[in-house]
Amino acid sequence: MSAPLIVTLEADPASQARFAAARTRWFPAARNVVPAHVTLFHQLPGLDAPEAALRLHEIARETAPLPFAVAGIMPLGRGCAYRLELPGGTALRDRVGRGIDRKPQDRGRLRAHVTIQNKVARDVAAVTLQAVQAGFVPWDGRIDALRLWRYQGGPWEAAGRFALAGATAAGSGSPGP
Repeated sequence: MSAPLIVTLEADPASQARFAAARTRWFPAARNVVPAHVTLFHQLPGLDAPEAALRLHEIARETAPLPFAVAGIMPLGRGCAYRLELPGGTALRDRVGRGIDRKPQDRGRLRAHVTIQNKVARDVAAVTLQAVQAGFVPWDGRIDALRLWRYQGGPWEAAGRFALAGATAAGSGSPGP
């Protein structure tokens, strides 16, 4: 059986650095093994890595970088995350997932976020949430790439990075000028 495939979104370098700094500060070090990201799909069932890579390459080629706003901090129960407003996210997710029998975790609406902390005691998470909210200042950024990963039972193995390079908005279906 092949390793499950995960698809994430990578932000612009300045936002990526801010996300990474927050994760370095707040995420349990032993569990902080993947870069900061927005998960688009927790699993792509029915596709192997070459098929998924081809699909992501084609979509990225036709998709312009997507603007987002880091609009707030959201509790995760045992952690917290930056809450993103990502207007083109649902259309992009629909394009990537077209024809795939989605796993339950990927059937609901896209709740775009970047995890700051997870899998800690609830009291630790509550203190972190307060601290992060107290210093939070919203900012705007953009999604620059799709990333493909193989889940290896804990760590993720990079399987491809696909820069968003198109001149049209995600999901518009029409070629750029």
